[in-house]
Amino acid sequence: MSAKVIYDTAPLGALIRFSDGKPRPPARFTRKLAAWERSNGVGRLIRKSPAFGTGRFAGPASITLHEGDIGSASVVLVIVHRTHSVESALQFEVVDVPKADSWRIVRPHGEAVELLHLADDRTEADAWLRQNRHPGARIEPVDDTGDPCADASTSPAQETV
Repeated sequence: MSAKVIYDTAPLGALIRFSDGKPRPPARFTRKLAAWERSNGVGRLIRKSPAFGTGRFAGPASITLHEGDIGSASVVLVIVHRTHSVESALQFEVVDVPKADSWRIVRPHGEAVELLHLADDRTEADAWLRQNRHPGARIEPVDDTGDPCADASTSPAQETV
């Protein structure tokens, strides 16, 4: 699938695999392996940014994937996010979608909505939000009818903190 299909259909919180279609090089070729890993991986869909224009520059819509955190002893030092344009030549695949009874913690990010955390139940979502204060963050239920984060302004089950 293309990045445009992911942008149009995948819900926030979905696990997305991306690939350039090339086989993984042997580990002894460290530079080739590092280049391959930049074009092949898995991440959680945390943001769908619409197309934008500033003066004479126009940028296409994009998706942002959370690929992981780097740190130790429960201290996160680096958060790895990767943004792909909907015009990307990479191939994308939805590996997993959030369960229908889970909860998203989201916040506005420009014209888009950004996923901060995906919780299994409401109690866990409330506890996470108390420990990790984010201005404008709210809790939304995940349902199987579509992406509740598509229209951030009118979801009835939102709780802003």
